[in-house]
Amino acid sequence: MAPKVLVSDKLSETAVQIFRDRGIDVTFDPALGKDKDRLAEVIDQYDGLAIRSATKVTAKLLERAGRLKVVGRAGIGVDNVDIPAASRKGVIVMNTPFGNSVTTAEHAIALMMAVARQIPAADASTQAGKWEKSRFMGSELTSKTLGVIGAGNIGSIVCDRALGLRMKVIAYDPFLSEERARKIGVTKVELDELLARADFITLHVPLTDKTRNILSAENLAKTRKGVRIVNCARGGLVDEAALAEAIRAGHVAGAGFDVFAEEPATDSPLFGLDNVVCTPHLGASTTEAQENVALQVAEQMSDYLLSGAVQNALNMPSVTAEEAAVMAPWLKLAGHLGSFAGQLTDEPIKAVNILYDGAVAQMNLDALNCAVIAGIMKTSNPEVNMVSAPLVAQERGVQLSTTTQGKSGVFDAYIKLTVVTADRERSIAGTVFSDGKPRFIQIKGITIDAEVGQHMLYTTNDDVPGIIGALGQTMGGSGVNIANFTLGRSAQGADAIALLYLDAQPPADVLDKLHATGLFRQVRPLEFDMA
Repeated sequence: MAPKVLVSDKLSETAVQIFRDRGIDVTFDPALGKDKDRLAEVIDQYDGLAIRSATKVTAKLLERAGRLKVVGRAGIGVDNVDIPAASRKGVIVMNTPFGNSVTTAEHAIALMMAVARQIPAADASTQAGKWEKSRFMGSELTSKTLGVIGAGNIGSIVCDRALGLRMKVIAYDPFLSEERARKIGVTKVELDELLARADFITLHVPLTDKTRNILSAENLAKTRKGVRIVNCARGGLVDEAALAEAIRAGHVAGAGFDVFAEEPATDSPLFGLDNVVCTPHLGASTTEAQENVALQVAEQMSDYLLSGAVQNALNMPSVTAEEAAVMAPWLKLAGHLGSFAGQLTDEPIKAVNILYDGAVAQMNLDALNCAVIAGIMKTSNPEVNMVSAPLVAQERGVQLSTTTQGKSGVFDAYIKLTVVTADRERSIAGTVFSDGKPRFIQIKGITIDAEVGQHMLYTTNDDVPGIIGALGQTMGGSGVNIANFTLGRSAQGADAIALLYLDAQPPADVLDKLHATGLFRQVRPLEFDMA
């Protein structure tokens, strides 16, 4: 059955057609974005939800979304999506961080120019029949210092445009390396230095606990007199009341704002002030940008629903379509290893250690880690998947570590998982054969070669005669067919294991009969997801 996607906000017809052309059943109903009750009634019918900013994806809505796998935001901001709730629900949240980058950067430059030359006020005055040349004395941008707070995707484009205007550009960004700063032609500085030196300040950071009110009253007081401030990023980055006071006091010469702490902004301390230019969140509002992000989100969601490729996800590692095709059997193996360990571990897990050997060590380890953790956590919570598993593990205090190494044995690649509890360590390793089928190759240090099946039985015992006979006779006598039978031992007469691939899960009385023989220390039925 084809995946179903709901488009609940305005998206271009070209973008909607992409879903159809890719074989996805799409419903286009932009009115639903503003009708939360009706949206809640139908959301459980869909695998994907494509939105802009009108639709609010809340925890309450997600609880109603029984089959939802992915939310795609046509745009960069995801303030309207409860990402932690989506992660707990196992729903991927994607955005399109590059489709409107140029448009937003251009808007910041436009606001900076408008503030520098007082263009809106001059236009209003002139159209009112006045001719006030002496009133509107402006400021050149050439040779002025622009302070960029946040030199990521959009910020770096602003830097490039400003350099083209012959401005001096300094940037504050904790994640900006000196090498990257040199490459984009800016000087990296700390925030206090930026505030003290900049003639113009523009913000291009997300709104987080660390960036909220980054231009507070205290920091505004550190700026040089006559500074002009532009915000096309997120409302809440600037204390609007403090900025308004600084403008009235003559310390700040002007401001250009496209975003506000509360939107829609029907009122703001900045409204009505001289040389303050305000626009209604137009940063991404060009025909080109709206089309770009719509097409991008349609392609990303289609790729995920049809091939498992993950792009621009905010709560899961990205996996390209090429990676998804190559890694599919390895992701399946990683899940099986986690499931094996999880089903055999009854006590709380303290740590998970994963070794990647050979060719698999060069693959997307973040995605493989998620698959392992999901396999472990599913044993106690079947609703867990690759998206929600890392969050569940983190909440339980599970420590994750990974190690990589070159090819070390007969296999071109393998994965070894070790689960640590307060009392023990349990390890299992596996590989993928040339036929694409995952195999278990080692359990608690004992070499085996076991095909993975949906129904399996694991036993541990001393290496003594009669084990094969006891297992075969007990299973056969109860009508349980053995599809595959694998044995292994650490040494003659020492620890031994058996792994049976069965056509059906053995009834409880069969397990009781095996225990009653006195031959086995452990008899555990196992179930693996072969979908």
